[in-house]
Formats: sequence, structure tokens, C-alpha cells
Amino acid sequence: MLLRHTTAEVAERSALTINPAKTCQPVGAMYAALGIHNCLPHSHGSQGCCAYHRSMLTRHYKEPIMAATSSFTEGASVFGGQANLLQALETMFSVYNPDIVAVHTTCLSETIGDDIPQITAKAIDEGKIPKGKYVIHANTPSYVGSHVTGFSNMTKAMVDYLAESNGKKSKRVNVIPGYVEPSDMAEMRRILVEMGIDGIMFPDTSNVLNTPLTGKFNMYPKGGTTIEQLKMSGSSLGTLALGRLASAPAARALDTKCGVPCEIMDIPIGLLATDRFVDTLRKIAGVAVPESLNFERGQLVDIISDMHQYLYGKKVALVGDPDQLTALTEFLVSMDMMPIYVVTGTPGKKFERKIKELTKDVPHEVKVKAEGDMFLLHQWIKNESVDLLIGNTYCKYIAKDEDIPLVRFGFPILDRVGHSYFPTAIRARSAC
Repeated sequence: MLLRHTTAEVAERSALTINPAKTCQPVGAMYAALGIHNCLPHSHGSQGCCAYHRSMLTRHYKEPIMAATSSFTEGASVFGGQANLLQALETMFSVYNPDIVAVHTTCLSETIGDDIPQITAKAIDEGKIPKGKYVIHANTPSYVGSHVTGFSNMTKAMVDYLAESNGKKSKRVNVIPGYVEPSDMAEMRRILVEMGIDGIMFPDTSNVLNTPLTGKFNMYPKGGTTIEQLKMSGSSLGTLALGRLASAPAARALDTKCGVPCEIMDIPIGLLATDRFVDTLRKIAGVAVPESLNFERGQLVDIISDMHQYLYGKKVALVGDPDQLTALTEFLVSMDMMPIYVVTGTPGKKFERKIKELTKDVPHEVKVKAEGDMFLLHQWIKNESVDLLIGNTYCKYIAKDEDIPLVRFGFPILDRVGHSYFPTAIRARSAC
């Protein structure tokens, strides 16, 4: 049973995490890698690590996650994982025939200090990687950052390894969607089509982690960004990076490497963020906003207006990933709700400053914590309750204890279905 404490007492705890509001980097890296067409993610570490990462994604998306592992044993802990990775690369390409293998590291391989580029070069010299096939890698030690950091590192690796410039600018826009659902990526792509914009989205997990059940097994679903598209991203007009933590590093790397200018903005959740997303697309591509999108925007404004009497002044507690919480906080404030507790497990003082800026006019004290945990959030709620809780499946324990309605949002959602198929704006209405 949790006991009430003063705010000062709660803030003193710094050397212990209880119920973390995040998971480890390789989970995000594996998710990003699945957004490449015909890609086999590879966990360079022990079988147990890979099993956990696959399990988390499988339970959230309700889809079988295909991934390989270097299968470290005691010997790799002493002598390093080079032999394991060389054998793994040979086996993957000869047995499973992917177009590309995306290697991410785990705690053990990072602690050992395995040099993945050197091992990959040796595999090429020894003919273990066939011609026309690719290997990329991202360093994703689990003891720093979070799954969002891992997603960001793998997305940047796509740029570092594959993006090319042909010296010309094609009338095309890159969209880096951030750590969102396959349904959200599909919705962003639908907006591009509505506006008549030729776009490259990477990574793109739609039609990969929300595929139909046909009775036939496809190891590599038809979705995902192709290698050719990743190469062409270096010749686009510009890049929209949605989410400052998950997408900005890849966009800046693409600007540095290929001279593709980037706009870094919030994930388009809510009216204002979506307005900025659509307007920036319009400016970069030089197109007009179609009436169909104006109509949909009007419907959202109508819903907000109709429900304002029920939403006004309601106190909300949020927990999740920083990029998603930033956009969600702005959306709640725009509806005159009061997000008074905002917690993420991902480190970053910029996040705290951004939330404070967004909530500066909220007529209530707002508590924000990066590198926080569920225990801290529960303690805040114990001290002063809220009207609504928004967060992942693990928030249900707080919701039940405090008798607060819960909207499931973010990662992971383990006890509901639909988040892979319906974009966030639709999903939230039936997530309680």
C-alpha cells in the first residue's frame, strides 16, 4: 500500500526506479528495423534479450515478430561476440534470405565493446554477405536512454548507411513519423496522398505489424520502406521529422550528409500539431490543402466544441513517451483541460522545459518529471487525485487503486486491440 508523502519527500528518491515508464533501447531499434521492407532485425546479444524484445512487440501488436540473435553464451562474454555475429550473418542470408539485416546491440555486447562495422567488413571479406545485400547497425545499450532512443538510433542508421544524393532534388518529401503506431503511419501517408504529395516515409511499419490473417505465412510482409526509397531520400525536397527525440537525429544526419533541409516538429496529435504538419507539407511541396482535409478538420473542431462542457477544467495525469506526451499535452491544454502530472521514463531536461512552457497558463500547479516512474506518478495522484489518467497498460493498476478512468495510450498496450489498425485520434475514443 502506498503512503502519502510530501512533494519534497517524493522528489528525494533518485537512486531507485520503481515500475519504470519505459523499456530498453533494443525494443525501439527492433521496431524501427521492422519498418524496412524485407528486413530481418538482429539482436547482437543473448537469446534471452532477443526473446524479451520480440515478446514485448508481439504482445503489443498481436503479430509474430521475426528477429534473429547472436545467441551469446559464456564464451562470448570472455572472447567477444565476433564469431557469433559472423556465423549469424552467414546463416541469416543463406537460410532466411532478407534484403537487409539491421543489427542492434545489447548491454553485454556494448559492455564487451564489439566493433560491429569491423565485424561486418570481415563478413563481407569472407563472403558471408551476398552481393546486393545490406547490413546496417545501431548501438543500443539498454542501460541508457529508452526504447525511444533505440528507435532514434536505428532510424539514423538508415540514413548513415543508405541515404544517397544524386545531385538533383526530386519533387518528393521525406516523413520520419516518430515512434507511433502502424495505423498512425498509414494515416500520415493518407494525408500525403490526399494532398497529392509524393512522399517517402521511413521507417514505415504499416502493412507489416497490422497485416490481415490469410492463412499463409509471410516472413517479410509487403509493407515497409524499400532500400531504394531509403537511398532516394537523400534527393528529396525536404524532410519532416515528427518527434524531436525519435526523429530529429535522422533528419539532421540527412541534412548533413545529403543537404536535404529538415523541419523538426511535434507528432501530429491534436488540432494545432496537425495544422502545423499539414501546413508544413503544403509549403515544402508547393501544393494547396484539399477541401477533404479542411472538412475533416472542421469535424474535429465541432467535436471539441460539442464536448467542451464535459472536458473543461478536468485534471489529467499523463505517462508515456516524450514526443507523444508533448503533442498530447498541447492538445489537452487547447481543449481547456489541465494536464497537471506528466511523467516519462526517457531522460531529457528539454522535455520538462517544453511541458512547462505548454502548461504555463494552466490554472494549477503542473508537475513534470523526465526519468520518472509509475511509482512517482501514483504518489502524486495519492496526494491529489485527477479526473483522468492517460497512459499504457501498466497504468491500469493505478486506475483501479484510485478509481480513475483510464485511456490507454502509448506503448505497450497489452490488454486491448485496435491500436495497430486505428489512428490515435480514433483509437482514444474506445481505449478506456
